[in-house]
Amino acid sequence: MERTIINNYQEFESFLGKEIGVSEYIEVTQDQINKFADATLDYQWIHTDPERAASESPFKTTIAHGYLSVSLLTYMWYSIVDVRNVKMIVNYGIENLRFQQPVLVNDKIRARVSLNDIRNLRGITKVQVKIIVDIEGQKKPAYDALITFIYHFND
Repeated sequence: MERTIINNYQEFESFLGKEIGVSEYIEVTQDQINKFADATLDYQWIHTDPERAASESPFKTTIAHGYLSVSLLTYMWYSIVDVRNVKMIVNYGIENLRFQQPVLVNDKIRARVSLNDIRNLRGITKVQVKIIVDIEGQKKPAYDALITFIYHFND
C-alpha cells in the first residue's frame, strides 16, 4: 500500500475535510493480547483465558483489551501517511474515544483517517484527525476518536 506523503503545513491542509487514507487490515492475535496483559498488568479473564471465555463470555472467545486496539493507532496512522521534513512529532491527545464493538481474538482491524482540523500555531502544526477503526466483515466499527498530533516542520 502506498502511503500519502506530507511535507509541510500546506500539504496537510489540502486534506481538510477529506479522507487521508485507509490502512491495511492487521490481525489481533492471542499472543498480542497476552503480551499487552503483561505490559499493563490487566489479566482479566475475558482477555487472557480462552477456555473460560469460550464457556462464559457472551462472545464465546477472548477479546482484545480496548486500549490494545487503541495502541495500534500509531502503527495504522504511519502505514497511511509518511510525514516528512519534521524535527519532532508529539502525540497531543485523544478526544471523544468511543468503543462501539469489541475486537475478538483473530479479528482484523484497519483505520480510516480524515483530517478534521488543522491549526498553525506560530510555525507549529496542530493536526486533528478523525479515526474510525473497522473490523473486517463487521458493519459497526470497533471505535472512533479524534486524535491530535503536533508536528514541528523544518520549514
